[in-house]
Amino acid sequence: MEKEIRFSEHAIAKLQILQEMNIPLTIEFIEAIIRSPDQLEIAEDDKRIAQKQLDDRRVLRVVYREFAAFAFVITLCPGRKSRHAKDSL
Repeated sequence: MEKEIRFSEHAIAKLQILQEMNIPLTIEFIEAIIRSPDQLEIAEDDKRIAQKQLDDRRVLRVVYREFAAFAFVITLCPGRKSRHAKDSL
């Protein structure tokens, strides 16, 4: 059974803003990013940042916290791929 994913009011509002900017995002896509990110970082206070490529130039970063019973999405951050790319060896 997959863990439930809950969204903060801020994350829902940010999703709607991004949709209005013609960035084709859905709740299901955000959930898929958390379950299968291209990249995952652990940030301060155990926040996790799941990142997925949107197109050739942009990525979406999903900031969330992991709890025993569910994941809680805090915010969504679109950005340039070049800014968030990690060096690969």
